[in-house]
Amino acid sequence: MLPKVQTPVKKIEDYREYISRKQYEEIKKKAERLKGLKVNMVNSTPRGGGVAEILKSLVPLMKGIGLKANWYTIPAREDFFKITKEMHNALQGKMYDFPFSARKRYIQHMARTATMMKDMEADVWVVHDPQPAGVIQYLPHFHPSVCRLHIDLSSPNQDVWEFVAGFLEMYDRVVVSSKEFVRPEVEKEAVVFPPAIDPLMSKNQPMDEKYCLEVAKSLGIDIKKPLVTQVSRFDPWKDPLGVVKAYKLAKKEIPNLQLAMAGLFLAQDDPEGLKVYKKVKAEVGNDPDAFLFSDPNVLGGLKVDTFVNALQVASDVVLQKSVKEGFGLTVTEAMWKGKAVIGGKAGGIKMQIKDGENGFVAATPEETAQKIVKLIRNPDMARRIGRRAKESVKKNFLMPRLLNDYLDLFEYLTAHHANNKRSNGSQEVMEMFSPYKK
Repeated sequence: MLPKVQTPVKKIEDYREYISRKQYEEIKKKAERLKGLKVNMVNSTPRGGGVAEILKSLVPLMKGIGLKANWYTIPAREDFFKITKEMHNALQGKMYDFPFSARKRYIQHMARTATMMKDMEADVWVVHDPQPAGVIQYLPHFHPSVCRLHIDLSSPNQDVWEFVAGFLEMYDRVVVSSKEFVRPEVEKEAVVFPPAIDPLMSKNQPMDEKYCLEVAKSLGIDIKKPLVTQVSRFDPWKDPLGVVKAYKLAKKEIPNLQLAMAGLFLAQDDPEGLKVYKKVKAEVGNDPDAFLFSDPNVLGGLKVDTFVNALQVASDVVLQKSVKEGFGLTVTEAMWKGKAVIGGKAGGIKMQIKDGENGFVAATPEETAQKIVKLIRNPDMARRIGRRAKESVKKNFLMPRLLNDYLDLFEYLTAHHANNKRSNGSQEVMEMFSPYKK
């Protein structure tokens, strides 16, 4: 059996103030129809990164409405995660000569993982991202099954995509965050809905601004000077070197500008982070106004979620200068706090930010720098954009909406599976159900 992540129970009633009466009643009705449904979620790591962040709230909420939801992780192996990191990067468009040895090692790890899963049972399986996705090849009886891809598939490396698409086609449905990420090979199986954040997590709870400034001050930041922040792994796709360049350009206009970059090393499946961090550190040099946070130990007794929340609230502008982005939960989190966010022109960010209305998008460090200067010199504009940002998150990107989308998916899959059994295993392709014909 796979390692199980222990999770509490969360009640949908606790979210009443964040959702409409209509959405609340929809969830309650669907939950009643699906009561007792056994759902197994599988991913690569119990902490660090957006997938773990989502499952930490989604699984307890599913349990709270009466589903038998569980969260499992695949065995961690450093050599395997090095390969899947290369695959992840290639699926987002990086050049990569995908060697036979890497394919073989991936397949071998999937075979070993599948032996741990063969006696596990569920009414619906949801497998997250490429790391565990290949297990379906060895578990053909695991249906209904869903592969949920959280990455930007707008222009993948073709060799790696064809390798991955071969087993994605074995799933009943493949969920992606944007229509831009629907590839022809999985068009029949594709379902589109974006992720969401949990407003009840400590990271997203309202926090006293004075306290947040005290936290920033304790970390060495001068709270009397303007601060621009990016919260992200030290990852090439997050363009941390571009962030430093934009900061340096903006600092020519605003000499007392400060930069904070928070990319704590928490995830087990990201062996690339340290190399990127060293490059960023070299680029920053001895600038006393630039702060890089990578080691969780520097926080002392401060919890990671409290640190992130406080840092975002204490910031004048929040960046997410990604060049590729499946969604960008850090964008959503900052917008939820009423912050003006400048994001890169990447798929998932463009879904959230309407340029000039509830934030800004920028393609280059030069453009990013211009918008940093504009927002810091116009605090009224920053506040106005921040208010609109919070409203858009409340409407579109909170956890109950994501739960509702999954319930629609589960209802469809279980009905479809039952119909197939009644029709002697007929494998006819059914059209995507109406909520996702967008």
